[in-house]
Amino acid sequence: MERKELDRNGFLREYNISDEDFAAAKLPWEELEAIYEHYASIREKLTDIGKDFVDAYLYDIERAGIHSYRYRTKEPGHLLEKILRKRREDFAKFAFLNRENYHKYITDLIGIRVFFLYREDWIHFHRYITGVFENNPDIYVTDRIRDFDEDEKHYYIAERPKVYKRAGDSRIYDERLIDIKSDGIYRSLHYIVKFKGYYVEIQGRTLFEEGWSEIDHDIVYPYFKNDEMLKDFSTLLNRLSGMADEMSSYFRRMRSTKEEWESALRNMKELTEACEEKLGRNRR
Repeated sequence: MERKELDRNGFLREYNISDEDFAAAKLPWEELEAIYEHYASIREKLTDIGKDFVDAYLYDIERAGIHSYRYRTKEPGHLLEKILRKRREDFAKFAFLNRENYHKYITDLIGIRVFFLYREDWIHFHRYITGVFENNPDIYVTDRIRDFDEDEKHYYIAERPKVYKRAGDSRIYDERLIDIKSDGIYRSLHYIVKFKGYYVEIQGRTLFEEGWSEIDHDIVYPYFKNDEMLKDFSTLLNRLSGMADEMSSYFRRMRSTKEEWESALRNMKELTEACEEKLGRNRR
């Protein structure tokens, strides 16, 4: 969205925000415009920070324990929509958000996705990311203003890592390591890292989960989340992606079992041949 296109009516219409919802957020349009202008002025800088993060920590995908990755900075219009939505959902938490401090509240200005082939592979990335960054619960952010570390050279995990899993999913996560949330149909790992003065949000998903999530966000979330028909189709697609992940894990377990059986058969064959050879020598 270009700056010249930022007008109140056009913005509200594009993001399906009613006048009542806008009023409920209790944020003057002038303040939103100021946030938009400031964010547009630093977005290129944030893009460079995201690239630096990827180059330093994710470029070597084997070391990071992932299949692949991608990164982006938040679209300005989406940023404004999220600010309004968050203030409506939890006004007390976001009441003091303004043009000077919005980057302390919104943790996904820089967003990175990492992908796995199998759900169980989350543990490899978890061990990696919590190993290369300080992960101290004593410095997890609770107050967005008070707890924000102004030291741009202090890199650390800013919130307890969490995972969203769907009810009925296989229990593959360790609650001692990660906060487990099981409401809804959303599946994703979440890490918030403080890097070069800004938060970087890392989401981890399987490739199948990413496919469903991208389609759901493009069509349903957050602008048509009350449309029952679209929600039903999205739920069906979510179930299919979950089934695909279960089948993928099953394939890998079958391969492992097959390899174990083949190894056992080879060992048995070698033992049998050795015994037969020894018996043959004794007969002679």
